[in-house]
Amino acid sequence: MTAVAVIPARYGASRFPGKPLAPIAGQPMIQRVWSGALQAKRISRVIVATDDERIAEACRSFGAEVALTRADHPTGTDRLGEVAAGLDDDVVVNVQGDEPLIEGFVIDAAVEALSEDPEVPMATVVHALEPEALEDPNRVKVVLDRRGRALYFSRSPIPHARGPARPARWQHVGLYAYRREFLLEFVGLPPTPAEEAEQLEQLRALEHGFPIRCAIVEGWRSAAVDVPTDIGRVEARIAEE
Repeated sequence: MTAVAVIPARYGASRFPGKPLAPIAGQPMIQRVWSGALQAKRISRVIVATDDERIAEACRSFGAEVALTRADHPTGTDRLGEVAAGLDDDVVVNVQGDEPLIEGFVIDAAVEALSEDPEVPMATVVHALEPEALEDPNRVKVVLDRRGRALYFSRSPIPHARGPARPARWQHVGLYAYRREFLLEFVGLPPTPAEEAEQLEQLRALEHGFPIRCAIVEGWRSAAVDVPTDIGRVEARIAEE
């Protein structure tokens, strides 16, 4: 099973314009994501997909492969789909451009989850929920079934612990491994109510009846950059290492 990683990157994010080029401890964020993705053993290539020449030029300067895409894509997944249409790999991994501390083994875990569960068309990654993330709507939570498949994703604390039981709580990492043919189908599916309510695109797959396998990773924590103030938190993590 061959796999390629694609990093969608756009300049005009509403909450953080120019985010891919934001410096983090002396390097553009997109370079840190690309460097981490290169360490994955299950990936044959890493491609940055962007519609902005400023991002493309910066990526070429440090040696990244760049795919220029249309500017009218509503989501990063749609941008991913445009690139995937020109590939022949079995699996396409969406590596979020705002995860500057991503490590190769995390990407490998998503690819391996697809190998282990041939019935699922896509896989993602979770880790134990950090206590400070419980009430943070930018940190997505997920409930798993006994097979390691997602039951639901939410920005709210789930599951709600009404009784004495303290169930495992999982934090979702925005990284997806798609079987290529499913990805091309997925971008053509209409949005769904829960997806639009939560603003979580992966819920579209669940609402249309497609299962999502979740690989549990240990020894790594998500450090996504959603707003400019997140950069200080990421740089503090880098200084700790």
